[in-house]
Amino acid sequence: MGWKRRTGAVLAGLAAASLAACSHGGLPHGNSSAGQATIGVNGSLWRATLDTLAFMPLASADPWGGTVITDWYANPEKPDERFKVTVYILDTRLRADGLKVTVFKQIKDASGQWVDAPTSDQTESDFENAILTRARQLRLSNIGSRG
Repeated sequence: MGWKRRTGAVLAGLAAASLAACSHGGLPHGNSSAGQATIGVNGSLWRATLDTLAFMPLASADPWGGTVITDWYANPEKPDERFKVTVYILDTRLRADGLKVTVFKQIKDASGQWVDAPTSDQTESDFENAILTRARQLRLSNIGSRG
């Protein structure tokens, strides 16, 4: 079952990335050049978000609205807790304040039911920093490949 879930997440990520690379017939969003429509958020942040969350099953990805929502993910080493992440990309520029990550956590109680549990602010910061680091790497590799 694990490989099917991972495969589904990868396929969903690839589909979202493909959508992000395509232009659409509507009005342009974000920065556009030569009349070509682009996604409504920073492309490096978008790709970095998908890369960083690739280990989690993807529930929803909206490249024009800048929202990525994962499904619940349980680490096989700790099957009694699971996490879900929502990422909001808030800007077309690559900026630290252009990203908001929310992490949800649940743990199994004594009866085997999932109950909400608090997460530390550090967990959200760690995800944000990982996404921003990956976005910078993507941006630099994109600049390097142009020159």
